[in-house]
Amino acid sequence: VQLVESGGGSVQSGGSLRLSCAGSGFTFSSTPMSWARQRPGKGLEWVSGIYGVGVYGDDNTRYADSVKGRFTISRDIDANTLYMEMNSLKPEDTAVYYCAIVRERLWDYAIWGQGTQVTVSS
Repeated sequence: VQLVESGGGSVQSGGSLRLSCAGSGFTFSSTPMSWARQRPGKGLEWVSGIYGVGVYGDDNTRYADSVKGRFTISRDIDANTLYMEMNSLKPEDTAVYYCAIVRERLWDYAIWGQGTQVTVSS
């Protein structure tokens, strides 16, 4: 099982980025996954999650209040890739972002990627 994130970078406040997480070695469509982040000097924070296909129908995504309305999690099953579109970025979004395979709860992390740095300047 492997997860490889990409798409991080430096943007100005109000800008956008799209993170990608390429997965291999597991059944992508049925595996619940999440994005989490670690801000400088802070602990790990769950950001967003997506349940497996067929779980909760179209309502299969969840977001932390801090990113709701700005971030969108999605996946391309054919490409085995998880995405997170991040809009209206704020300096407080600066963090290392990780994708993860999770267990039943979206913040119960099982397998991690290596992380990708996002830096938002004011």
